Amino acid sequence: MTLFNQINSLLFALFLLVMSSLVYFQFTETKAFMVNQMDSDLNNTVTSLSLMLKPHLETGDEATVDTLVNVIFEGGFYKQVSLTWLADQKQQQWNNGISIQKVPQWFVELNLFEAQSKEVTITSGWLQLATLRVESNPAIGYLELWRIMNDTLMVLAALFLISIMLLRWRLARILTPLHEVVQHAQDVSKRKFNPDMVLPSTTELKAVVVAINSMSGQLKQVFTALDEEVDNLKHETLCDHVSQLPNRLYFTGQLNSWLNEPGFGALLLADLNWLDDIHSKYGYQMRDQAIQVLAQKFNEDLSKSCDALVARIANTEFAFLIRKAEKEQITEYLQSLIRLINQEMLNAGCEPNQRFAIGVSERRLGVSRVELLSQADNALQKALNEDKISHWFYVEGQQELSREAWREQLLTAIHDNQFLFQWQPIQTCQNNKVLHREIYCRLEIAGKVVRAGEFIPYIERLSLGHRLDRCLLETIYKDNLLSLHSEPIAVNLSRESVTNSDFHQWLVSFLAEIDSPEKLHFEISEGGITQNLASALHLCDIITQAGAQFGVDNCGRQMGALTYLQQIKPNYIKLDMSLSCYNNEDQHENKQNLELCRALVNIARGLSIKVIITGIEDEAHLQTIKSLRADGYQGYIMPPIDIA
Repeated sequence: MTLFNQINSLLFALFLLVMSSLVYFQFTETKAFMVNQMDSDLNNTVTSLSLMLKPHLETGDEATVDTLVNVIFEGGFYKQVSLTWLADQKQQQWNNGISIQKVPQWFVELNLFEAQSKEVTITSGWLQLATLRVESNPAIGYLELWRIMNDTLMVLAALFLISIMLLRWRLARILTPLHEVVQHAQDVSKRKFNPDMVLPSTTELKAVVVAINSMSGQLKQVFTALDEEVDNLKHETLCDHVSQLPNRLYFTGQLNSWLNEPGFGALLLADLNWLDDIHSKYGYQMRDQAIQVLAQKFNEDLSKSCDALVARIANTEFAFLIRKAEKEQITEYLQSLIRLINQEMLNAGCEPNQRFAIGVSERRLGVSRVELLSQADNALQKALNEDKISHWFYVEGQQELSREAWREQLLTAIHDNQFLFQWQPIQTCQNNKVLHREIYCRLEIAGKVVRAGEFIPYIERLSLGHRLDRCLLETIYKDNLLSLHSEPIAVNLSRESVTNSDFHQWLVSFLAEIDSPEKLHFEISEGGITQNLASALHLCDIITQAGAQFGVDNCGRQMGALTYLQQIKPNYIKLDMSLSCYNNEDQHENKQNLELCRALVNIARGLSIKVIITGIEDEAHLQTIKSLRADGYQGYIMPPIDIA
């Protein structure tokens, strides 16, 4: 029960007790007054009637006696009058039934008034003439008691209602600062730090508000320091100090993460030897200044053309990881890069198209990090040896399906649901209990099973992501997969589904239709959230309002801060696979990754968000990450299995 209701109930009970006491006091006093009034009236009536009857009793005038008694009796105040003539024992009796208008019968049947009667002997000197007995009628007592109590209750009820309304209004005004304190505390628990609350006039509440404001300010400083610590740690660990570009460690992790997921694009390695010429002529300070200007141009001009990562991996070597780009886009990017380098060479006083080379290697299906780097390096060395600006590394491979052929195959597969499904458990770090299961799909084409790594890139190129997600969710519902296990099922949504309004509308009706939406989890990539924050917020609202949950995939992949977590408030995050590379040969890099993961886990815990670490390869790897106190893990240690 809320404090408002508790105070309201207490005051209500006290007011009811006071009102009941007043009613009881009024009732007993009124009843006693009416009893005394009827007794006094009865005495007066008997005395006056006996005096009036005496002369007529002496003469034996029965007619006059009867008239006098009727005059008094017809007033209705008496129930019975009896007159006994002592001379001949003749008895006369007058009766009046108890009939009370405007008084409920149940009230009369309470027998609140006992019968009252008076008896007197009328004498003339020493001679006894008659005996007069008068019994009062309690109707007047019931009538007056009912009228007074009815009026009293109505007045008290009106006062009670007015008092209750005034009390509730006043309590609401008094407790308003307390509600603000609750909301402020809830916001603080979610790391939303609002301006300090205004101090209320109530002394006790003022002390509470002062304490909450102080606590909020201190926690804000703590969390801000923690965020700054993570940003500084990222900068120190993953950033090149001269160019402010990502360094080799960050680039290697991103390359690993990119190759472990379905995708397409290319890797470019550039060796800018002309920077050494600047160093030899003008010193390292001018060289560093040229590198900084060049890095700024890379970020400002090249990042607009496509999704690319630029990193400085050696003294004069730069790496360009182009994601989600086809050959035409890669060619345009390469040409833009060459123009930019030549422009900066001219600005630095160097001859263009000399003393630099670029090696290009497209991503192929199943290529490893070592193979892709080797191919790009071979292309770079080929360009340097042949004194060329750029060189592409070509791999002889089997003939791929054309774009239109893939479109036809994928549309048919989605329409006829030709997908084969697997799932992979996500387990707790403490007892290996299954948290939920992430579902994956493969495709069967002409009797051959095609892995997701082969067709997902074409799903993205042809903008079929929302159709595939819809097909997957409908299959989960139709095949009743949610009932196979007690654990929820997680579905990875494509970036297209994040921004597609038609998919949002369909998802609302879909979640309303299924019986157990709480057993369905949705995972959205960090890039899909940060690049489309408004659409992601809308999608997350749809999911949470339906009772389902959602998480952030590839969390920590980007160099930016994690402030977006405070806005979308996910149920869990999955750290990017680039942060799970603890098996590097370089133990210093292992330690740096471990500490960065620890900081990210602490930030998530501060927001009450569960953390899942991905890319766990074996038991030794699992033991390494247990010190981070994450909630769960996922990886090759427990590979995907077919859905039975």
